Amino acid sequence: MRLLLFIITLFVSITTLAQTSAQGLLLDANTQQPVAGATIKAGNEKTISDSIGRFTLPVGNNKTLVITAIGYERTTIGITAGTELPEIFLQPQAAELSEVVVSGTLRPMTRLQSPIPVESYNAAFFKRNPTPNFFDAVAQLNGVQSQMTCNVCNTGEIRINGLDGPYTMVLIDGMPIVSSLSTVYGLSGIPASMIKRIEVVKGPASTLYGSEAVGGLINIITVDPLSAHKLSVDANLTSQQELNVDLGLRLNLGKTTGLLGVNYYDFSNRLDINKDNFTDITLQKRFSLFNKYSFDRKSNLPASVAFRFLSENRWGGEMNYQDAYKGGDSIYGESIDTRRVEMIGQYGITKNILAEYSYNYHWQDSYYGTTYYKGEQHTGFAQVRWNKKIGKHYLLAGIPFRYQFYDDNTPATTKENGANQPSVQKMAGVFVQDEYQFNDAFTLLGGIRYEYTNIQGGVVAPRLALKYQPDALQTFRLSAGNGFRIVNLFTEDHAALSGFREVEIREALRPERSWNLNLNYARNIPTDWGLLDLDVSGFYTYFTNRIVPDYDSDPQKIIYDNLDGHAISKGITANINLANNQRFRAGIGVTYMDVYVKEPDENGVKMKTQQVYAPRWSGTYNVSYALRGGTSFDLTGQFMGPMRLPVFSNDFRNEYSPFYSLLNLQITQKVKDHLEFYIVGKNLLNFIPKNPILHPDDPFDRPGGPYWLNDGSPNPGTNPNGFSFDPTYNYAPMQGIRLMIGCRFSLH
Repeated sequence: MRLLLFIITLFVSITTLAQTSAQGLLLDANTQQPVAGATIKAGNEKTISDSIGRFTLPVGNNKTLVITAIGYERTTIGITAGTELPEIFLQPQAAELSEVVVSGTLRPMTRLQSPIPVESYNAAFFKRNPTPNFFDAVAQLNGVQSQMTCNVCNTGEIRINGLDGPYTMVLIDGMPIVSSLSTVYGLSGIPASMIKRIEVVKGPASTLYGSEAVGGLINIITVDPLSAHKLSVDANLTSQQELNVDLGLRLNLGKTTGLLGVNYYDFSNRLDINKDNFTDITLQKRFSLFNKYSFDRKSNLPASVAFRFLSENRWGGEMNYQDAYKGGDSIYGESIDTRRVEMIGQYGITKNILAEYSYNYHWQDSYYGTTYYKGEQHTGFAQVRWNKKIGKHYLLAGIPFRYQFYDDNTPATTKENGANQPSVQKMAGVFVQDEYQFNDAFTLLGGIRYEYTNIQGGVVAPRLALKYQPDALQTFRLSAGNGFRIVNLFTEDHAALSGFREVEIREALRPERSWNLNLNYARNIPTDWGLLDLDVSGFYTYFTNRIVPDYDSDPQKIIYDNLDGHAISKGITANINLANNQRFRAGIGVTYMDVYVKEPDENGVKMKTQQVYAPRWSGTYNVSYALRGGTSFDLTGQFMGPMRLPVFSNDFRNEYSPFYSLLNLQITQKVKDHLEFYIVGKNLLNFIPKNPILHPDDPFDRPGGPYWLNDGSPNPGTNPNGFSFDPTYNYAPMQGIRLMIGCRFSLH
């Protein structure tokens, strides 16, 4: 009797469940991977999808299912009780932990799945604060610093976690297209219409990308022509008369689809807000053309090629400077004429073998006061990459080759007898990587790279990473790696070219080496008022043989030498982002770091010296809100704590910069699906650095002038400390408050 009662009860329960519940499987629309931890609601009933994306939910009489998941668009579907739903594909949102990235392991996966921490920012992120070039755009990223190194010609470098610009590798579609000489002026003119997203890896990446990726890398992922708009236009003009126009056009050529991107930038308005008789920012005319093609192959294997051309002319200097004064010693100016050609592409040989290639040519003709610099560089890169999944192993291997030709009119390419000797570097290497997934929680990644060049010989760069994912909402990562870098001072440090200080190389410089350790924690936190994304990392980098420019020992010189000691870069960085129903977004990022060198003094005691241009505290913030009428507001900004600056002994200027914040507000009005207008207030706090140029009234340090005697010694009455003309005291843009108006138009 009891057995019969149990069978009847069980039958009724199963029948009731079948009549009042719905079952389904949630998958990522891009990767086809299960979406765990999603919230599924039907009326007052709700549940969470399990580790493989499945769910079962009582629905009663409700006929609508609402699905929300961190990193995905809100999805609403109709339901019928008692039936199993087909696979439900969720569309990823941008800049969340569920977005697909490739830079960490060279294969597509979500940020949460990646054993290497990768930050991803899509084109919409940068539209919240429009900028005319890539260099200014990345300043909006926490832990990434766009540091201007010359107040006259406005050259700069991109720093990750306080490390100098040469430690940051900049890639386009995974290819090292921006490096060496091009790092000085090649970071501008990348059209916004070609950028799909930007991925940032902080820490060692030498195993996959070579020995230059010591501090990290920035990978610019370009738009796939197949998914590009038919037409897109973004044009804006500022109250300081900066004009920037971006144009994108999709081209359908039979089975080939192309994307044409054009950027034009013009700034011809001489400004001198601080009244030092020098231009606050350089005058520039820039034209950039980008063309990318994707080919439709019967095998469905990838095939694409892209080209970019950049032409830029810029100058900065005294307000009455003209081209006729170029190279002369009467009116000071710095004039740079640049031409650049790039090619980048890939071709799928088989399902598991991919060939990648790139080439760039950079030509530059420059005057820095009376110093003439002319240089050209050819860089070719090719790589064959193999990947395959075997059981729980994701195997990756590659053979890279690189050829670099560099020539200029400086001692860098001159023999002892005065004859010209261009620098030629050849590299061949091999790398292997194994990503082993023990189970759903643990993944171990190990890799090693060997490179051999005709200059540095052989070098080995290993890395190891461990990922622990206890549940679908949080991930722990521990990674370590070795970095290696050969330095070419005249192609990487603009201060060595600009002529305002004499360059002294104390010895035959040895290659740098570094070890890096990174601990990362990422978590998704569902709440009733939004989706919270938390990402925290601690980093530690130890350098030996590090080459550091010494601005302090002699005010007339920049002295380069290997450290007779070591250098440390350590700190912690955190990003917190909140999204609520696509109408409200807010985020803040904070970085604390301590970057210093330790060298023995004359008594053998190791002394600690803070690195210049490396603030202890820095961060970014943003708040966005969209009204139902098509109006949206974007408040963005960055803040910078005190940073040590290159000053002279007994300098009247502070050795450390003040705390400051750059605040921007954008108001956007969407007229139709394809048209919107925007107005932006830039630097609303109107912060401008003080005394960016030392002795601007005597830029040539003339003997017999106001600060120097006829024999070239300092005038004890006007220049007792021997100060020289120096434009390196920079810690913030020289542009004050300004207004920008613009419009965006697109045809889908």
